Amino acid sequence: MPDTPADVSAQDLVVAIDGPSGSGKSTVARRVAAALGLRYLDTGAMYRAVTWWALEQGVDLADTERVAQLARELPLELGTDPAAPTVAVAGTDIAAAIRTSRISAAVSAIATNLGVRAELVARQQAVAREGGVVIEGRDITTVVAPDAPVRVLLTADERVRLSRRALEVHGSDDETAVDATRDQVVRRDADDATVASFHEAADGVDVVDSSLLSLDETVDAVLKLVEARSGVRA
Repeated sequence: MPDTPADVSAQDLVVAIDGPSGSGKSTVARRVAAALGLRYLDTGAMYRAVTWWALEQGVDLADTERVAQLARELPLELGTDPAAPTVAVAGTDIAAAIRTSRISAAVSAIATNLGVRAELVARQQAVAREGGVVIEGRDITTVVAPDAPVRVLLTADERVRLSRRALEVHGSDDETAVDATRDQVVRRDADDATVASFHEAADGVDVVDSSLLSLDETVDAVLKLVEARSGVRA
């Protein structure tokens, strides 16, 4: 960690957060953005939105060219208020629809489509260039915002991540719920790892392991990194 932070204003600050499924990056990123008065961008929601749009139109997700074209045409509207982020396509609110098991089971086919990735990364980079934002997802610290003054890999033990996702999806983290969640988490990470890097920190990326941390402690750890790297305080 540098002895002196970069000279960055809050309005120009970009905080890039990567991490595997269940690492808590969405919740942590929203809390960090709210604490700093920044916008929040959930890049995973963008891939889920393309998935929803393709399925709604009856497009075969294996038709990579057609799906990539859909991504380029996607009339996506993202609200970046961390207190109430929104996702809409062609004016239709799909924030709840993209979190269903139907979308979760299909989104890897979209996330590993290189044509889709190229389009969505370009949109994400446009947001990053505006500054004043916390961006979370996959490849954020290395591809979307490699020059961000604050780059964090948020990780956790696999069993912890499975437990968190089971609680989120099933309301329980007993063995049955964890087993029901395992494929979604482990398979999704394995699929996405073929086109994105989010398990190992690149040079200059700080690691926060939240396995033994509460949500508040994890948020505090990231905020301390933000201050150390950029000088911006909550």
